[in-house]
Amino acid sequence: KTKSNINTRAMISNDVVLILISIFFNVSIAFSNVPIRNKRCSVSPLSALTERQMQFWEDVEEGLNDIESLYKPKGMNIDRVRRFTKSASGEIPPPTGSQPFHQPCEEYIEGLTAKPFWSVTENLNLFPWAVDLEAQADIIATEFMAKLQSNQEEKNIFAGDSVWQNQVMGGGWSAVRLMRLGVWNAENCKEFPNTYEILRSLDIPFAVRGVCFARQEPGSGVKPHSDGRNFILTSHLGIQIPLEGCWIKVGGEKQNWKEGKLTTLDTSFEHSTSNSGDSERHVLIIDFWHPELSEAERVSLDFIYDLRNKFESGQVPVRKLRAPSLQKQEEGFGSLWNKLTGGS
Repeated sequence: KTKSNINTRAMISNDVVLILISIFFNVSIAFSNVPIRNKRCSVSPLSALTERQMQFWEDVEEGLNDIESLYKPKGMNIDRVRRFTKSASGEIPPPTGSQPFHQPCEEYIEGLTAKPFWSVTENLNLFPWAVDLEAQADIIATEFMAKLQSNQEEKNIFAGDSVWQNQVMGGGWSAVRLMRLGVWNAENCKEFPNTYEILRSLDIPFAVRGVCFARQEPGSGVKPHSDGRNFILTSHLGIQIPLEGCWIKVGGEKQNWKEGKLTTLDTSFEHSTSNSGDSERHVLIIDFWHPELSEAERVSLDFIYDLRNKFESGQVPVRKLRAPSLQKQEEGFGSLWNKLTGGS
């Protein structure tokens, strides 16, 4: 049957869906740019995994083989990344949280320390760049505020990332992207040259989500949500913080930002913010790899997400699958779906 016929039956009872998922595991559509909305990434039946997505996972496997051959002689393995691909592609069940409010998704690296907040300046062996960044916070803040105040229209440089993100982050949240998906935004970086040079000089292990200045308007807040990926940590450098009524809550623990200081969190925990003050809140947000990832694991994850971006932008040509067994498995799932739902 066609995929459209299968999709028209997607409104069957949750009980039937759970039966199917328990048999064929939880299958996520090969990555999404959208952050995690609930306690899990959205899951779909295997029949929703298109040939294009299957091609993606085949290419991932080939690339990881090359990376593994490079790092194995150095005594490093990528076993955890291999299990990451099984979870992210739906081959094995998704993870469960390690504690209350912890909501990791299928894009998961096992064995990493999970806690809502991290003190980066007290763990210099894990975050050697943090002290130098705070020492230059005044330069970053001065440049940002001068740009913001030079003309009221400059606030137009802020832009929401997506319709969904506005729904979660709220209409009062917006950002100026300096880096996204590992690529510096040349136009925006020209507006903040000092900040750009400072960030480049500190050897920060930037992760795929990137760097941005983020604004929270007075009387607004970000709804509780989880970003899902447990292998990325996030630091907020306080630029302009209202004296009262401005906080961030992560995993049930609430903290206040401080100007010139880093607030560092694990966004795979449920988190939310509020600004009930009478002025805007501005922070510099930096996403970076979890410090317990090895070099080989970082390289592997970099490769996977870079490849995903190339797939989504059409840079990777379509080809035939090299594993016909995947097609047969898809056909078998569709047949069982029809039997359980009465499809013909």
